[in-house]
Amino acid sequence: MSFLSRLLGTAPDPREGVRPLWHRVIELARDSVYYTECRVADSIAGRFDMITLVLSTVMVRLEASEMRAESALLAELFVEDMDGQLREFGVNDVVVGKRIGKLMSVLGGRLGAYRGALNAGDLDRLTAAVARNVTFAEGADEAAGAKAVAERMMKLSDRLGRFSDAEMLKASAIW
Repeated sequence: MSFLSRLLGTAPDPREGVRPLWHRVIELARDSVYYTECRVADSIAGRFDMITLVLSTVMVRLEASEMRAESALLAELFVEDMDGQLREFGVNDVVVGKRIGKLMSVLGGRLGAYRGALNAGDLDRLTAAVARNVTFAEGADEAAGAKAVAERMMKLSDRLGRFSDAEMLKASAIW
C-alpha cells in the first residue's frame, strides 16, 4: 500500500483480512466457562484479562507461522477496540493515548509471559503466568482457577496448531 493510498484512504484496510479472527478472539474470551467454572472475575478487569489471554494464544500461533504481519494487524484491532471502549467509558481524548499505551504494554508483557510457557508446553509455568495476570472472582480459589484457565489455554493452543494459516484467518467456529 503506497503512502498516498494510505493518506487518501483509497486502498482497502489491510486489517479487514484479520477482522474475523479478532471477532473470534472476543467470542472465545467471552466463553462463560471462564467466568463460571474457572471463576475469572466477571468484571471489566476480568474480561480484559481474558481478551489478552486469548489474543496472546492466537498471536503465539500466528507468530509460529509466516503470519507475523497478521499478528501485528490483530494487535492494531485490539488497539482500535480498546480505544473505542475507553471513549465509551467517558475517558477524554487527552488521556486515551496514554491509556492505550499502557494497555499495549500490558498486552506485550502478557504475550511474553504466555509465549514462553506455550512454546515450551509448560503447564506449570503457564499456570503461574495466569495466576499473575488474571483477575479472579472474590472468594475464588485462585490457584485452582489459574490451573483451570491455563489448561484451557493450552488446549486452545494445541487446537490452533492443527489449523492451516488460511483456516486461522477464516476463524471459523470449529476452533
